[in-house]
Amino acid sequence: MEARYEVLRRATEEVAAVDAHAHNLVEHGSAFPFLRCFSEAEGDALALAPHSLSFKRSLRDIAALYNCEASLEKVEKFRSAEGLKSIGSKCFQAANISVILIDDGIAFDKMLDLESHKAFAPVVGRVLRIERLAETIINAESFSGSSWTLDSFTESYISKLNSVSNQIVALKSIAAYRSGLEINPNVSKTDAEDGLRKELTGPRPFRITNKNLIDYLFTCSLGIAVSLSLPVQIHTGFGDKDLDLRKCNPLHLRAVLEDERFAKCQIVLLHASYPFSKEASYLASVYSQVYLDFGLAIPKLSVHGMTSSLKELLELAPIKKVMFSTDGYAFPETYYLGAKRARDVVYRVLSAACEDGDLSIQEAIEAIEDIFRRNALNLYKLNVVNGSINHETAIVGKRVSLSSVEEDVLFVRIIWCDASGQHRCRVVPAGRFYEITRNKGVGLTFAAMGMTSFCDGPADGSNLTGVGEIRLVPDMPTLVRLPWSRHEEMVMADMQIRPGEGWEYCPRNTLRKVTKVLLDEFNVTMKAGFENEFFLRRKLVSNGVEMWIPYDNTNYCSTSAFDGASSILQEVYSSLKDSGIVVEQLHAEAGKGQFEIALKYILCTVAADKLIYARETIKSIARKHGLVATFLPKPDLDDFGSGSHVHLSLWENDQNVFMGSSKDNFHGMSKTGEQFLAGVYHHLPSILAFTAPHPNSYDRIQPDTWSGAYLCWGKENREAPLRTACPPGVPLDLVSNFEIKSFDGCANPHLGLAAIVAAGIDGLRRHLKLPEPIESNPSDHSSKLKRLPQNLQESVESLSADKVLHELIGDKLVTTAIAIRKAEINHFAKNPGALKDLIDRY
Repeated sequence: MEARYEVLRRATEEVAAVDAHAHNLVEHGSAFPFLRCFSEAEGDALALAPHSLSFKRSLRDIAALYNCEASLEKVEKFRSAEGLKSIGSKCFQAANISVILIDDGIAFDKMLDLESHKAFAPVVGRVLRIERLAETIINAESFSGSSWTLDSFTESYISKLNSVSNQIVALKSIAAYRSGLEINPNVSKTDAEDGLRKELTGPRPFRITNKNLIDYLFTCSLGIAVSLSLPVQIHTGFGDKDLDLRKCNPLHLRAVLEDERFAKCQIVLLHASYPFSKEASYLASVYSQVYLDFGLAIPKLSVHGMTSSLKELLELAPIKKVMFSTDGYAFPETYYLGAKRARDVVYRVLSAACEDGDLSIQEAIEAIEDIFRRNALNLYKLNVVNGSINHETAIVGKRVSLSSVEEDVLFVRIIWCDASGQHRCRVVPAGRFYEITRNKGVGLTFAAMGMTSFCDGPADGSNLTGVGEIRLVPDMPTLVRLPWSRHEEMVMADMQIRPGEGWEYCPRNTLRKVTKVLLDEFNVTMKAGFENEFFLRRKLVSNGVEMWIPYDNTNYCSTSAFDGASSILQEVYSSLKDSGIVVEQLHAEAGKGQFEIALKYILCTVAADKLIYARETIKSIARKHGLVATFLPKPDLDDFGSGSHVHLSLWENDQNVFMGSSKDNFHGMSKTGEQFLAGVYHHLPSILAFTAPHPNSYDRIQPDTWSGAYLCWGKENREAPLRTACPPGVPLDLVSNFEIKSFDGCANPHLGLAAIVAAGIDGLRRHLKLPEPIESNPSDHSSKLKRLPQNLQESVESLSADKVLHELIGDKLVTTAIAIRKAEINHFAKNPGALKDLIDRY
């Protein structure tokens, strides 16, 4: 049966879903317990949630997504280390959700505002909870509750509701939680006013519980909804223990449904009305205004319960009235679980319907599109096409048009950095990007990760050819507007071999993989801060010959150099700031026309992304000013070289654990710090094949040039390739980080950092120790110290023999890197003049 209905499986997996009912996410560190991700229970009852079928299944689902051990402790540790942006990106990309409609009427601790959710879905709409609005009005008024009459309250309520009507997509009622669904549509104003007075005598903040007042508010809101053409979502069926389940059967709504005043009010019964799914199905079949939403029932029930509930909804209800939602809340994982299980359950139910003869396969495919997308688009008047806005939709507080989106943003650059360290991009028009590419990515040939700096073809021996394709999938939290080209955006891409599965040649995935090992085995993360050195060149035409010459001829930290380039550097700084990149220092360097911009240290996976964005920014703004900025290590063999020095530190639970203490101090380092650095020291010749990956890199790494030519380390020794650092504010007998000097602008930052982490892991596993530090110029000890590789061939030989890096980085990726390096060696040995072509490429 699986093979026969594979087309259905693909349809359920690929449809960009509209999540028609969800709630706000919370920031990391919220007091709302993560265990609530799995259960509606609270207090002592919540402690037993791990023994439910739903918990056990859902925990495995999350662990599989995070590629970690299926235990609550490991999942919580992983999400703590990754942070909300990374976790949210993983969950929402896997969920393939294009629109979220959020009921923001639940007040969570450290709750994100609606705007923040746009980092995870392109379209975010607001659902207004009527009971919350009513309570907010009364609680927020300056005059006393005794001043209220039913008429004054109603006038204020209608005024407030009308004032936000163009900012919302639907209303919602939780009357089921307060007094039940047996609404009296003809409740008298006298009874309602009496109910209001009784409520006002109670404690503040005010919370509506009086049935007469709730019934009045409910029917009043339905009338407004009819006039504004807004659907009304109604909580039905199960929930937390505040409700009386006996009063949550949607059949209690019959008096409302029979009332002619509300015949045109589109009512959505939430949560599959479980355990009253059959009753809900009946109502949807006989009342034109009734629609069904199965969020919460999926994924909170067992597989059998979810499947049975959806089957019951479809027993009588028209497919055009049944809709998907996650009922996601607080944690991105709830969105992921809701979407993952909904896709599986819809496939199960519809394939069974095909098998039974109820549906043809084509009809089932249409049903998938209806359930996950079209029904909600039509009901909530979103008019969204495959994830982007087409005509008019509510987005975080206002209705906007797609034409305005396309007028604002024309192109989106999908960025990747290949194994030779070159930045590349595929550019997609904004409309198509937000319709399709955002979720499905773009195709890319296998050969792209085997290319060299001199040829757009795979290197011999890379094992990558033009046969085979991966997907470049945008990592949406990295999306930024280009400050120098305001009608464009750029976004980093993950390379996936199939949806949700990282390609083994993907540099970003490789760095995530090794940092996960570091976290899982040692509960440690690594932070990185890069120092970007680069040369500015200006064009000179002499006798008809075009040359690129140094921007100036000044010295280290020259004030005149900075003054001359100040307007450019100001624009670079502002652009980096706009992109969320923090600059700590900038100055003129020792080379002719050379400058340095130092970036703040952050989690290494993020630092690598931001380094790529920083390089893009610097090069683009220089080009805008008629200049060329190059990060090539040694563009002029008679001048100084440029590095991309990186400062690294180790962290556990927000504490720097690289730094020593009074009880644990080896030249200022902790035992963990020493062992990690010892691993880097031990593998440094191999690491250079990733951090100094070009033949030109070794023209820079020379003695007496502050580039680290000898295998050694030292405290504050700028001639050593590994320098432990004691920045201002750190006690003089301690160090807070270490610097690697032999890292340059030809390196893919993800692969360079991955090699460093892999080496550090080996140091921690084997409890390696450092030799004594070198406290003077290593050249003075040249007879005793070993030179680091003096050319790329020596680095490649070290890497070829390094089993640890092969194992942790991946043998296939290392093999490809070696093939690319060998091709570079051969080409530039035969064509030394080709160096000038690289100024534009790095």
